[in-house]
Amino acid sequence: MGRGKIEIKKIENTNSRQVTFSKRRAGLLKKAQELAILCDAEVAVIVFSNTGKLFEFSSAGMKRTLTRYNKCFESSETDLKESRAEKEDLMEVDVLKDELEKLQKKQLRLLGNDLSSLSLKELQKLENELTEGLFSVKEKKDKLLMEQLEQSRVKEQRAILENETLRKQVEELRRLFPQADHAVPSYLEYYPVEKQNSPVNHGAKSPDLVSNFAFDNGDSDTTLQLGLPSDAFRKRKAPERESHSNDSGSQLGL
Repeated sequence: MGRGKIEIKKIENTNSRQVTFSKRRAGLLKKAQELAILCDAEVAVIVFSNTGKLFEFSSAGMKRTLTRYNKCFESSETDLKESRAEKEDLMEVDVLKDELEKLQKKQLRLLGNDLSSLSLKELQKLENELTEGLFSVKEKKDKLLMEQLEQSRVKEQRAILENETLRKQVEELRRLFPQADHAVPSYLEYYPVEKQNSPVNHGAKSPDLVSNFAFDNGDSDTTLQLGLPSDAFRKRKAPERESHSNDSGSQLGL
């Protein structure tokens, strides 16, 4: 007769549980050893009893097997993380593609294209969006125009202030340095010397001739330095010339 099927659950009796643990532990370690030998596998078994005792078996050394296990566990975790990150990236790419397509369609509709698939409600919504956008654009344009106008006003006020400052400075200079009522003309403006009367070619003039000509016409350096008008000087010299001519005539008559 075969053995009956044992229900897998915790054994309540302490003695029976201890006996079962010892038998099955020995069988588990024996099976692990057989598996390592028969299949040329690296097997490691670690068992802790309920009292805290350690039982272990390793076909290639427990530390070596644990190190190998940790490396494989870390690499598996890394691969798992990379695969998860790749899946998330692919999902994000798909979401971005969908958003891009929606934005492109919306842009075309805002430009007045691809409107055949829209319903009346959607068209009204699109019209409202365009109206709001146009109002925002006009408001921004008016704001920029007002700012430019204000800047122009400020520049105009600055120019007016600068002109007023310059005008005051000119008035102060005029007060400090009053100008003469009549400008004194130069000597050559009253008495130009003709080239044909010059004894020297190429426009050269003799100093003696110029001085004699000046004295014959009644001018002198004193007149030029004092700034007297030539008319007043001529009027003053006219009586002297007449008296001098009368004296000469009287002398000739004698």
